[in-house]
Amino acid sequence: MSNHKPDFSIDLSGQTALVTGASSGLGVRFAQVLAYQGANVALIGRRVERLREVAQDIATAGGRAEPFVLDIRDVEAMDLALDAIENTFGTVSILINNAGMPDGMYATKMPPGVVDQVLETNLRGPFTLAGRVAQRLMACGMPGRIVNVASMLAFDYAANSAASLYSISKSAVIRMTEVLALEWASRNINVNAIAPGLFESEMTTGMLERVDEAAVTRTFPRGRIGQPAHLDGALLFLVSPSSSFVTGTVVKVDDGQSNR
Repeated sequence: MSNHKPDFSIDLSGQTALVTGASSGLGVRFAQVLAYQGANVALIGRRVERLREVAQDIATAGGRAEPFVLDIRDVEAMDLALDAIENTFGTVSILINNAGMPDGMYATKMPPGVVDQVLETNLRGPFTLAGRVAQRLMACGMPGRIVNVASMLAFDYAANSAASLYSISKSAVIRMTEVLALEWASRNINVNAIAPGLFESEMTTGMLERVDEAAVTRTFPRGRIGQPAHLDGALLFLVSPSSSFVTGTVVKVDDGQSNR
């Protein structure tokens, strides 16, 4: 009789997961979920006290996480951070490129300094970190999972959004996902992306405070914004052993918000 048991597992025991932007918002939820499934989680961010709080929360729940301070824009410090993570947990086999920065400005009013900050945070930093993690995986012959956090603004943009550079950078993250997936496929490093719609997070709080939230959600099919837990399924699938045949894919998680 053939084996009808589904080939599906989300057990991450013994793996080392690195989550950037882990001091708030979606990054906190990603870290909690990965730790719950057995991964040792390296929390990356700039706010050390917040990282410590997240690590303590995970430890209280029975998981394991440690804070590692790194500004994703500081590419010169990445290897030192990865060395420290390896000394604590071992080689990073799961990377969640979550750190991001909004612009909140129209293109004609954006100072060059803001342009640099947005592109360094949303594209240059994640691209460089993915490469450094992949180098280390290749050196020891290990498979890996890289998940880049994009945005539905890469696909769906309104004239009054005042987020043109953010949209452009997230479009680049999607193309980065596709090409790195091909470049590293033969080394068993899968690269995928999640494109969230409008979710509750530290990044969106300021925007929702400036506008009428009801006016924003009124056009959504279900009249709601996402909660971080709504991304659990997509995240766990893309980092799990069960997604071994999935690479170069973008999973849109937006509750139909953009299909209006």
